[in-house]
Amino acid sequence: MLVISAFTYAPKEYRIEQVELSYVPDDVEMIDVTRDRPRETQPRKIEVRIPNQVIQIMDNNTHMQTDVDVSIFDAETPIEFVVPAPEPAVEDEIFLIAETMPSFMDGTIETFRAWVMQNVKFPQIAADNNIQGRVVLSFVIDKDGRLTDIEVLQSPDRSLSEEAIRVLSKSPKWSPGKQRNQTVRVKYTLPVEFRMQN
Repeated sequence: MLVISAFTYAPKEYRIEQVELSYVPDDVEMIDVTRDRPRETQPRKIEVRIPNQVIQIMDNNTHMQTDVDVSIFDAETPIEFVVPAPEPAVEDEIFLIAETMPSFMDGTIETFRAWVMQNVKFPQIAADNNIQGRVVLSFVIDKDGRLTDIEVLQSPDRSLSEEAIRVLSKSPKWSPGKQRNQTVRVKYTLPVEFRMQN
């Protein structure tokens, strides 16, 4: 009896009491979830139509209707053809390529290169110090055929570049280059090889 009463006894915090509901739940309207339709994966077909006749060939005697008002033209007024005057070359413009390139002794740049190699002398100070290599120079053939504006672009030693400048400065006159039948200045780049031979 004691065991039964122990099972039936429960403290107040463990008792389940029936509570009356004081509120009434509202009716909730359910909305269906909508999803976008997946895009069509197949490409759309585009129809391109080509006209049967794009160009129509007409006889000379066929009258054609145009939107041009020909009344503005006077049949008795002669038509003048204006030939544009050649543009003068800019005074100090330097060309890399001209219509007529300068010529050295009636030859090309190769003729000048051979002339340079015949006149160049290996500097003694460079030979004593075993210095050799390539000197790259640029120069301009002026309107009167003189070789001017010598610049050293690359050099292994000062003695080699000075010798190359000495030879180029003694160059005979060239036949100047021409652009639109006017003499122009033309720029060249020339490598000069200094090699010691055993």
